[in-house]
Amino acid sequence: MGRDVVVTGLGLVSCAGEGVAAHLAAIEAGLPPAVDAERFAPYPVHPAPALGYDAQIPKKSDQRQMEPWQRLGVYAAGLALDAAGVKEDAAFKQALHLVVSAGGGERDYAADGAILTGLRGAAEPGAYLNERLQNDLRPTLFLAQLSNLLAGNIAIVHGVTGASRTFMGEEAAGTDALRIGAARVAAGQIDAVLVGGSYNAERPDVLVIHEMGGYLRRGDYAPVFARADGPGFILGSCAAFLMLEAAATAAARGARALARLAPVASDLTRREPGRAGASLAGLWAQAGLAAPAAILSGATGVAPVTAEEAETLARLAPGVPVHALGNLVGHGLEVAAPFGAALAAALVAERGLPEIAVTAVGHRRGEGVLRVLAA
Repeated sequence: MGRDVVVTGLGLVSCAGEGVAAHLAAIEAGLPPAVDAERFAPYPVHPAPALGYDAQIPKKSDQRQMEPWQRLGVYAAGLALDAAGVKEDAAFKQALHLVVSAGGGERDYAADGAILTGLRGAAEPGAYLNERLQNDLRPTLFLAQLSNLLAGNIAIVHGVTGASRTFMGEEAAGTDALRIGAARVAAGQIDAVLVGGSYNAERPDVLVIHEMGGYLRRGDYAPVFARADGPGFILGSCAAFLMLEAAATAAARGARALARLAPVASDLTRREPGRAGASLAGLWAQAGLAAPAAILSGATGVAPVTAEEAETLARLAPGVPVHALGNLVGHGLEVAAPFGAALAAALVAERGLPEIAVTAVGHRRGEGVLRVLAA
């Protein structure tokens, strides 16, 4: 773990717009993010911006075969490659590794609706559900919609043909994508890796899934740490990718190091009262944080863990401003940690902040802390 890991390219897409400048302007303005409270009422969502996909996905045939979450991810990956100055460097991209964190693809809404309707009147709901899942859903369709497909489309569209790995499953997936990508560069196993993910919040199926767990906020938008009247997250369509390189590799090709990423600290603790806060405090020390200039929190708004995070951060870093990503782009689950890291790198590079802490405390499991420093 002897090599410094630096960020040399960023790709950001959310309801705040696309690119670094749009997101820095949004966080500095401090205004509420764009919200669509009508399409999926009573559940608000933060919608994706209007994008000219041709700029990063030139072939219409490629665009048509991708679902929205894939288009968002491929677009953001292209922005990161552009920013790193390697978009046209075929040799660099041939050796470039890829780590993706994302959820699955779109569901078969007709099949899902029939199953849920039949479940209401089933004499034995468990047996009915097992039978319908086995007979009504095609395994090949599911396999084609895993996060692997986003990695595959990035490889096809952008020519990133090094080894790839994908992570799927809530906020911890994004933390682990960064942790493993950065660790491989630091250990000298690889010289560069493109890390990130994407999320499409504008889907009835994911809203149903999270509502069944009681995790969604209903009604109007409210800041993440002020949702006592209706705890829960507001999903956001977003994507974020970072180019991570060994500092020496970046210097050798004349690339600007935007920021340095310290080793990522992660944990998986039981969500008993006080445990998430204790885990966060331990990860804070493990990450080597002392006095960050700001904190970017991936807090979800779900009770009671959001209040526990707020109390812990106030104790660990009294007086340090805390910016919730949910107040800027909404909650993107697997994208939360990559988005926080990318925005932190942008603040370090463009606003001169010496050190920023990023937290990624999952809505039901998984904790992570990242330390982003000036390069």
